[in-house]
Amino acid sequence: MNILVDSKMNDDSRRRELYRGSVFVYAPSPSALNLCQLARDLIEEAFQPFDPPTLNETLPAERCVEILAVLKPKFIHHPKSKEYIRGILAEFGCDLEKTYFDVPRLRTAFPGDYLKSGIAYAFHPHRDTWYSAPVCQINWWMPIYPLNPENCMAFHPRYWQQPVRNGSVQYNYDRWNRESRHSAAQHIKVDTRVQPKPEEPIEMDPQVRIVCNVGGVFLFSAAHLHSTVPNTSGETRYSIDFRTVHLDDVWAQSGAPNIDSACTGTTMRDYLRGTDLSHIPHEAVALYDDGALAHLN
Repeated sequence: MNILVDSKMNDDSRRRELYRGSVFVYAPSPSALNLCQLARDLIEEAFQPFDPPTLNETLPAERCVEILAVLKPKFIHHPKSKEYIRGILAEFGCDLEKTYFDVPRLRTAFPGDYLKSGIAYAFHPHRDTWYSAPVCQINWWMPIYPLNPENCMAFHPRYWQQPVRNGSVQYNYDRWNRESRHSAAQHIKVDTRVQPKPEEPIEMDPQVRIVCNVGGVFLFSAAHLHSTVPNTSGETRYSIDFRTVHLDDVWAQSGAPNIDSACTGTTMRDYLRGTDLSHIPHEAVALYDDGALAHLN
């Protein structure tokens, strides 16, 4: 797995490299810092008087879930969130006429066993393509508070070309939206929602953990196997992620190899164009609507 730091590669070349399994890491940009500061302001307002990184020491988990159930949608739908994402895309050389993004999501990873389910789900090793994401999806990820190797996330590069037996055949994104997404806050100790997971042992090593500064951004393919690192740092990780697709790649049905995903449904209706926030053309969505992810490259 190649890691390219502050690459000057243009977006067309960068996407091709991402589809080959490389990861790009960038220093903070103005709009990324603005988005992180917006999230931080909302977090600190919601959890006051508690210190957000260490609130697990004093705030009951049930009360934390209640706060997150309000905080996370508030961040997603804040009028500045989409504005800052459009700024990030422009600063990183994306063509806003052809680049579509989904809403940004606020993620948390708490220390120990404080809270790992539902609205604070600690992700097992997975590929986003198991969750009905297209193979041309690119993930953008950034930390809101200082990050360290004990509370970040991990890539598992040996599985870029090695299939994993998994439960994606049971997953349909449209059904998930109807039946499971909105019940996240009900799963405090154990998450019983059906999600695609590995159905064979995963060798966690070798693994790659990337630590960047607040507002630093890294990009990776939706086909990468990655996981939430067990948080042994004593501090909660707060991060932001969103996803993009490029319309040329959508039409061409190009992207990273799909070696083991068999889910149905599609996330294509979630993406908004960088210029006017319009949705991907219906005819393009239809290319993915029949479970096209199930075909193997």
